[in-house]
Amino acid sequence: MSDSLHIAGKTYQSRLLIGTGKYKDFDETRQAIETSGAEIVTVAIRRTNIGQNADEPNLLDFISPDRYTILPNTAGCYSAEEAVRCCKLARELLDGHDLVKLEVLGDQKTLYPNITHTLQAARELIDDGFKVMVYTNDDPIVARELEDMGCVAVMPLGSLIGSGLGILNPHNIKLIMEEANVPIIVDAGVGTASDAAIAMEMGCDGVLLNSAVAHANQPVLMASAMKKAIEAGREAFLAGRMPRKAYASASSPLDGISR
Repeated sequence: MSDSLHIAGKTYQSRLLIGTGKYKDFDETRQAIETSGAEIVTVAIRRTNIGQNADEPNLLDFISPDRYTILPNTAGCYSAEEAVRCCKLARELLDGHDLVKLEVLGDQKTLYPNITHTLQAARELIDDGFKVMVYTNDDPIVARELEDMGCVAVMPLGSLIGSGLGILNPHNIKLIMEEANVPIIVDAGVGTASDAAIAMEMGCDGVLLNSAVAHANQPVLMASAMKKAIEAGREAFLAGRMPRKAYASASSPLDGISR
């Protein structure tokens, strides 16, 4: 059965999107991403060398754009102006690449999205020809507005970035999914494989994570666990779980049993 993820006119087999930050070195980054099976790889333009500094190691020598969809993100930006400038830099460095992940943060303590600046930056980028995947809060009204203005994917947080707290807001995410006509991808908060599976069992189109793998004691092994969790959660969603019941129900039918 074909069950692909479609974003901005391109088809992907993996529903796991993975970041490139916080690993001990580029080789560990490469190994973890290969093991994860991810096809979309996020890159923080302000924090990673992808050609800005010719005398430093280039991430793209380890994570090839010929193999992966590179998704530049605006991590570390706290205003619409900064985020837009960052995306334009990415387009120059990546020879006209127009798919970007937009995030505009509100403060350093929570890394919660600043929605006013996110909306402003999204409008400017879309008007300039970018295909925008956008990190946002779990407000279904905001999610609808981002979709209506032309974002190609909406990415609500499950909990705070890097917190590992898991999916704390399943009801709000379900409200977003009910109205959405673009992929809904949980972005932020996943701490372990069960968190990723829960997001997929809910019906999310994908999960984006970084810290859960990079900060694991064994990142490559955790990348393997995340791959399996995404696949298992998706299959469970498609299969449809049994109804919850208040009381026990015998696994084997009692009809026809002599007493």
